[in-house]
Amino acid sequence: MKVIETNLPGCVVIEPQVHGDARGFFYESFHAEKYKNAGFDLRFVQSNVSRSAHGVLRGLHYQWPNPQGKLVSVLDGEVYDVAVDIRAGSPTFGRWVAALLTADNKRQFWIPEGFAHGFAVVSDNATFCYQCTALYDRAADAAIRWNDADIAIDWPLSAPLLSDKDATAPFLREVARAELPKYTK
Repeated sequence: MKVIETNLPGCVVIEPQVHGDARGFFYESFHAEKYKNAGFDLRFVQSNVSRSAHGVLRGLHYQWPNPQGKLVSVLDGEVYDVAVDIRAGSPTFGRWVAALLTADNKRQFWIPEGFAHGFAVVSDNATFCYQCTALYDRAADAAIRWNDADIAIDWPLSAPLLSDKDATAPFLREVARAELPKYTK
């Protein structure tokens, strides 16, 4: 596998080694020992799959307390996937990074604890998979507004389809620092 660093320390794109021929392909979507050797000692406790239509934007979601790290990928279709550093005190606080995840490129995006996450579907449909390091906690579920001007994400959609939760989420500057993950070196 190949690990590609991004401009946000900790957020990386992972390209698995794909074995293919005329019959199809095979790749390991996760191998604990190989990930550990690459510097990611991960223990997943929940795995989720969602299906969304073109134009759907989900996010920017996070949990605090009880943060989740997420290893995300696309099984069918294409998404523009985004991570935002929302760790209070971080030198990259409020900065974002994006990766195009597709069924064809088979890339994965590792989003560590302390980052908000969202994605926009740019294909007709997309089946999205994410493995989480902590269980979903409804009481800790939170979001940041997808179009926060202070973050200024360059989304590929001008009028996305949003849930009520995402359409009315607070802007990052409106969230008390005590309600955000903390930066630790």
